[in-house]
Amino acid sequence: MRTRPLLALALLAATPAALAEAPAADTPPLAEVVVVGNRADRAQIAGAADVLDRGLLDAAHVLSVNEALRKVPGIYARDEEGLGLRPNIGIRGLNPTRSSKVLLLEDGLPLTYGPYGDNATYYHPPVDRFERIEVLKGSGQVLFGPHTVGGVINYITPAPPEDFAARLSLAGGNRAYRELHAEVGDTLGNTGLLLNGTWKQSDGARERTHLEQGDVNLKLVQSLSDTQRVTLRLNHLREDSQVSYSGLTLAEYQANPQGNPFKHDSFELYRDALSVTHGWDVTPALRLTTSAYYTYFNRDWWRQSSNSSQRPADASDPACGGIANLDTTCGNEGRLRQYSTAGLEPRLAWQGRAGRVDLDVQAGLRLHRETQDRIQVNGDTPDARTAGTGVNAGLREDNARNVRAKSGFVQVAMTLGRLTVVPGLRYEDMTFDRTNRLTGQRAETQLSQAIPGLGLSYKLGTDTTVFAGAHRGFSPPRVEDVVTNAGGTVDLDAELSWNYELGLRTTLRPGLQFEATAFRMDFENQIVPASVAGGAGATLTSAGATLHQGAELLITAGTRELWGTQDDWYARLAWTWLRDAEYVGTRFSSIAGSTTTSVTGNRLPYAAEHGGTLAVGVNTRQGVGALLELAFTDAMVTDDLNTVAITANGQRGRIPAYAVLNTSVTWTVPGRDLDVYLSVKNLLDRAYIADLSRGILPGTPRMAQLGFTARW
Repeated sequence: MRTRPLLALALLAATPAALAEAPAADTPPLAEVVVVGNRADRAQIAGAADVLDRGLLDAAHVLSVNEALRKVPGIYARDEEGLGLRPNIGIRGLNPTRSSKVLLLEDGLPLTYGPYGDNATYYHPPVDRFERIEVLKGSGQVLFGPHTVGGVINYITPAPPEDFAARLSLAGGNRAYRELHAEVGDTLGNTGLLLNGTWKQSDGARERTHLEQGDVNLKLVQSLSDTQRVTLRLNHLREDSQVSYSGLTLAEYQANPQGNPFKHDSFELYRDALSVTHGWDVTPALRLTTSAYYTYFNRDWWRQSSNSSQRPADASDPACGGIANLDTTCGNEGRLRQYSTAGLEPRLAWQGRAGRVDLDVQAGLRLHRETQDRIQVNGDTPDARTAGTGVNAGLREDNARNVRAKSGFVQVAMTLGRLTVVPGLRYEDMTFDRTNRLTGQRAETQLSQAIPGLGLSYKLGTDTTVFAGAHRGFSPPRVEDVVTNAGGTVDLDAELSWNYELGLRTTLRPGLQFEATAFRMDFENQIVPASVAGGAGATLTSAGATLHQGAELLITAGTRELWGTQDDWYARLAWTWLRDAEYVGTRFSSIAGSTTTSVTGNRLPYAAEHGGTLAVGVNTRQGVGALLELAFTDAMVTDDLNTVAITANGQRGRIPAYAVLNTSVTWTVPGRDLDVYLSVKNLLDRAYIADLSRGILPGTPRMAQLGFTARW
């Protein structure tokens, strides 16, 4: 591994004897790690970036992270259970299943339970507790890892208030929706404290579904001196839901689009997280930020079916005797998972000058470790919660999987006049091992990758920037994809691409902003499920060369800044045109019975050509805010054959285009810090198909919430 030269380069750049120091420009607060920063910072980034702030999220009263992220061009967020607890996020046409091609962070630290060995999103914290959401898609991704293919999404938690402040939100609605969010904080002397908690429940998108999640988060900020600060974060998240994994067959969907045959399925999880970040301004221009983090994740999912082809009447459950016995003698599967993740990450930032060139150097290291304990036990009955004794019951899997990772990065922004050049390099080194505890077989393999990037930006004027970039896209395989259960290894290369951007960001006049980006992603090796309809647990395979290219557009406008109106009428358009998303290398279908059929030139699954949101709203001087938002998703193919008609098992076919209308009205009570609101998602109750990967999953039906937020 070659991380020491990277840090040495950064330290050399920071040596006053070599270069002159410059006073630090606007930097993040001590002991904070950000990806984009605020909107002013975003304007200087050499790549496509966006920030969703609390005001934008509150105006829409977003129900889930899916709804929030649809406001960002380039992002497709697919619904699953109806509350965004397991989001499926795709960027620029990448397959959204379990958000595995996206790097999710919280306060700059890993959010998922296995970012190296199993980057799946089987949980997500409530969007209510975040101050803002940062999205970065350009070459600046090399500052973060390991996934640099699609983009980085960083959720920022609020800092403790300087004076006592509290907030209470209550809401209720149809489909048994209930929500409570409470937050209290203060700063006493050198200690700031913020405590918030969220509890919510809903009957979700289908029958026989009930979702319930609770989340408690503590943030403590301790100033040690004028130049040093420590931030401690503690989090406990719990979910106790009745929710199924499998979608519907075509016949089941036609009989009842919101149907769900499995009323005994159960999903329980809890997650505990701890992180400590120490920020030290060594000099006015040199900052060292060191973070240590640990998470423990425990999930038990008892279910009768993993996809619409696996029904209790199949050969895996011979005691069942047919679908008529679904609620009596048919058994189930317990997918029991435990993950722990720990890491240490120092980051160095230095600002200085070499002659006429302003320098901004960022460098760092990461030591990271993951452990996975994966067990499958089959029960004898539909509501079993322990291993059974039937023909196919009992302990079916007992795996230990581990990842040890080391990485280093350096990025130098060099500014001369209006031009900024930003070269960067990241290096990842990973070791995967897997032990089958049923047989004692074990294997280990290693993977390393250099990830270069280059960004450029040029200021055409005070408010206009042209930017361009190129970087190496990298996404490591899961442990299970490169180390077999029989103690062997699989020659599955990492997912690699070359990503390019060219864009323009401008403020045409105060109150009118415009950003347009053209992008291209050339994959020399994209990883896809061996059976595209196999769902999240399918074995993966190298698909070879693929191509994604298109354009993104973001326009925001507000009449108060534009023309000085007292009532602020505003609009926001986020649009994506994915012109190409296709197999370009020699590639044959992975569908059984069609493995000799060429799919070169076919469109990639779940890569809609068009998609985006258009929102219009008003904030009146009387304290009334109203918003109307249209979210559109174009038609999508779901397999490599580009099958049009939906198959009998509901796992392949073309998902029709759909549009969903959301609205909200908020009234701020005069003279009080009190907001009362009504929000309706899918106002017209549009029925649509969201996913076919495990069978047909319906989109979320109309959901209305009436609530209030009080502040002190």
